[in-house]
Amino acid sequence: MELFSYLEQYGYEQVVFCHDRASGLRAIIAIHDTTLGPALGGCRMWTYASEEDALLDALRLARGMTYKAAAAGLNLGGGKTVVIGNPKTDKSEALFRALGRYIQSLGGRYITAEDVGTDVRDMDLIHLETDYVTGVSQAYGSSGNPSPMTALGVFRGLQATARQVFGTDDVAGRTVAIQGLGSVGFALAQLLHEHGARLIVTDINQEALARAKSELDAEVVAPADILSVPCDILAPCALGGVLNDDTIPKLRCQAIAGSANNQLADDRHGDLLHERGILYAPDFVINAGGLINVADELEGYHPERARKKVEGIYEIMRNLYDLAQREGIPSHRAANRLAEQRIETMRQVRSSFIRGEKSALGRKGDGRG
Repeated sequence: MELFSYLEQYGYEQVVFCHDRASGLRAIIAIHDTTLGPALGGCRMWTYASEEDALLDALRLARGMTYKAAAAGLNLGGGKTVVIGNPKTDKSEALFRALGRYIQSLGGRYITAEDVGTDVRDMDLIHLETDYVTGVSQAYGSSGNPSPMTALGVFRGLQATARQVFGTDDVAGRTVAIQGLGSVGFALAQLLHEHGARLIVTDINQEALARAKSELDAEVVAPADILSVPCDILAPCALGGVLNDDTIPKLRCQAIAGSANNQLADDRHGDLLHERGILYAPDFVINAGGLINVADELEGYHPERARKKVEGIYEIMRNLYDLAQREGIPSHRAANRLAEQRIETMRQVRSSFIRGEKSALGRKGDGRG
């Protein structure tokens, strides 16, 4: 991989490689674009096959966060941290505090939060070294685990998708196939069950499957079968890249609306879905609830205000589908256009130097454009 060519092609601003011998920390912080404000994005811990895989994941996720924040109307940019390591065996206080010091050294250009492989306790350790972290314990005045808000946003986006496809946002009687029953996927399943949807689910976690079967009357299928089961709506809620050349021909759904990041293996797969007549809810729009929730912490967290903002994903999705229909373009391209137009507009507005302008943290900024 030619790193600087890649950074130039996709408009990245900064990549920080973090190493601490004493704690064993090996991490990468990628900052994509800070036109709208400081980069906010979670800290993922994963057992990557290679360091290049970790770098590519950090870069791709950071860029996705830029688009997610822009489409959600937030005054934030996109960034991401990946920590190379096993989240079950390699965590330590020293590791996360070392990471916190690296984040502090960026002076507010990047704000972190939990992600795959990390949790509130890890964020509390980072918080010991820096204020530039969200999703810490509620004892610190934070919102805690953002997963329920992410699930709420996905549910509201799924309702908007159902309205576009079926003419009503009532999901009662609709069959929804959920791939992945992690904290977001299971919370989404609960909301769908409460509203009368029929569930087909899969996961590698047998406990989660047993719970979904007993509590939610869900039908359980093997992971290899979930993408090809007949259903009204498919909800990918695991890892990314699941919509690709191999899987798209097997789909037997009318719409896709889930929480996973980077569901399309490539942009052209969004075009393939459009050609097949399958409506795709762009992941960085529908799954923005967690980001919207933790972003509210930057203003002093107010639960009801945050919930109302997350509920707004319904209207954002409606507007996106209206644009796609007017322009005759696939939904993922409409989502990209909305995000890019907002970033470009603000880039022009902020080209003028204003001393002491406010940052998204409510502090006085350094006057940068």
